[in-house]
Parts: sequence; structure tokens; C-alpha cells
Amino acid sequence: MLIPAVQFWQVILALHIAAVVVGFGITFAYPLILLANTRLERGGMPWFHRMQLLVGQRVIMPGLLVILLAGIYLASKLHQWSHFYVGWGLAVTIALGALGGLFYTPTERRLAELSERDAKAAGNGDVRWSQEYLATRRRWMIGGVAGPLLVLITVYLMTVQAG
Repeated sequence: MLIPAVQFWQVILALHIAAVVVGFGITFAYPLILLANTRLERGGMPWFHRMQLLVGQRVIMPGLLVILLAGIYLASKLHQWSHFYVGWGLAVTIALGALGGLFYTPTERRLAELSERDAKAAGNGDVRWSQEYLATRRRWMIGGVAGPLLVLITVYLMTVQAG
């Protein structure tokens, strides 16, 4: 009997890890992009916020689905359901999906609208952010720490406990 060099569950594990890297990698760069845009090219903020929406809808949320399905398969195949890290990972996946739908998407949509309004009001001059935009951006920045922090904690737990 031939033994395959790679087992199917290992392919699913690689897919699971790739979905985390692809889905959440860019979120770690968002603060730097935001800082650069606000200091260097204020007129680029509407684009940035629209890009966040697009990445959330087309990369992060589908990535979460892959993470969830692959995680369920792996926990079942490897009989890991009784381990803390599996419950934690499941809870974080659900929480990130909820945060995406209830916080990130509406907040980023609002930031795009407000930044477009403020940029249009400036015409060809310097963009001055409205208090509404600044308050919404502050709220996004505080909330924006939660997702990447949960991802890092989860990666740590998966690495330490599953390894």
C-alpha cells in the first residue's frame, strides 16, 4: 500500500493557515496606511476607506469562512474538540465575523462618506477633517485594534497548544 507524502488534513491545515495570513495580513498595515494618508495625502482617505470595505467584503469575510470550515474539519479529523484552543478559535472566528458586520463595515463605510465630503469641501486646498470624521476615525482606531489583537492571541494559542 502506498502512503501519500502529504495527507489530506495537512493540505487543509495549510489552507487554514494561508486563510489567516491572506485574510488578516493587511489589517496589520492599516494603521500605517492611515497615518501616511493623513499626513502625506489627505485626499487619498476616501480611497483608503473604500479599499478597506472592499478588502473586508472580498478577502477578510471569505477568509473567515475558509478558516471556520477548515478549523471544523481539522478539529473533527484530529479529535481536538476538547482542547481549549479549538473553542477559543471558534469563538474568535465568530466574534470577528460579527465585528466585521456590526462594526468594521458600517464604520468604514461612514468614514468613506465623511472623508469624501470633507475632501470635496476642500476643493483644491488642504483637507480639514470635520469633527464627525475625526470622532468616527478615533472609534475605528480603538475598535480596529481588537481584530488584529484577537488574531495574534489566537495564532499564539494555536502554535503553543496545538504544536
